[in-house]
Amino acid sequence: MHLSAKTECVPKILFIAGLVLAASGRLSPPVALALGIAFGFSFDHPFHANARHGSRLLLQLSVIGLGFGMNLHQVLEAGRSGFLYTAGSISLALLLGWGLGKLLRVKKTTSYLISVGTAVCGGSAIAAISPITEADEEEIAVSLGTIFILNSLALLLFPFIGARLHLSQTQFGLWSALAIHDTSSVVGAAAKFGALALAVGTTVKLARALWIVPLSLGTAAMKKSKARIHWPWFILFFCLAAVANTYFHPLRFAYPWLKQLGVLGLTVTLYLIGTGLSMKTIRQVGPRPLLQGILLWGVVATASLALIRGGWIHL
Repeated sequence: MHLSAKTECVPKILFIAGLVLAASGRLSPPVALALGIAFGFSFDHPFHANARHGSRLLLQLSVIGLGFGMNLHQVLEAGRSGFLYTAGSISLALLLGWGLGKLLRVKKTTSYLISVGTAVCGGSAIAAISPITEADEEEIAVSLGTIFILNSLALLLFPFIGARLHLSQTQFGLWSALAIHDTSSVVGAAAKFGALALAVGTTVKLARALWIVPLSLGTAAMKKSKARIHWPWFILFFCLAAVANTYFHPLRFAYPWLKQLGVLGLTVTLYLIGTGLSMKTIRQVGPRPLLQGILLWGVVATASLALIRGGWIHL
């Protein structure tokens, strides 16, 4: 009994140790994610629900913190250009996702959630749309698991590919924003590539996230649903932080600290996300939804990269 209690304490101790290490600033976002994944594959998560909810809130606070390092004019310029590009990529992803779901015989609601997660902003979009579609727990878990697995791969692969192809920071930030699902992985990948990539990637990604609102309204109209729409309020606070950094100078001494807290918060967020990935997650997703997610993501990522390198998409 005493030995069993000690065994149960080991995952808790290791989880907390990893959390402290991620918050120390000694790890880059991709390394923090990899550390979290290593934990998730090695142990049953002792704080799974708390980590999931905490990572969502911490991500939003971290994005706001990063806003204190942004120039408002840069944010508006990237947002205005990115909004048009995201409209095209979202339309393509939803249409292609529908076709792949039919071809692979994925459940209709699961297929739609995977398509929405790929098109807009990953888990946040799925969380907003799933109540409207009246998705059950299995459909939500499968779609979130699919997006989550691909998010983890993107954070590790995109900086490597960007460096090998000699993308500029602007090109890489734009590609990340258009082709990576979740805001956390976009910011993590872009931060590793450079400060300009981070500014472009974060801003364009948040412009993409704004499409949660019209997509939710459109889905609710089609489903005749009265479910509450989840508004991405943290984007407004990100913009207010950029306004403060650009125009409100009396508190300028505090802005670098707030930005650094945003970076540390993002690193912790990615660690928490990584701890939620396990063999159970992969088994739960199953081959068909995962294949739909991989094919859809592959087309979106490849097409957007080709258009960016060819000069068709630019800021």
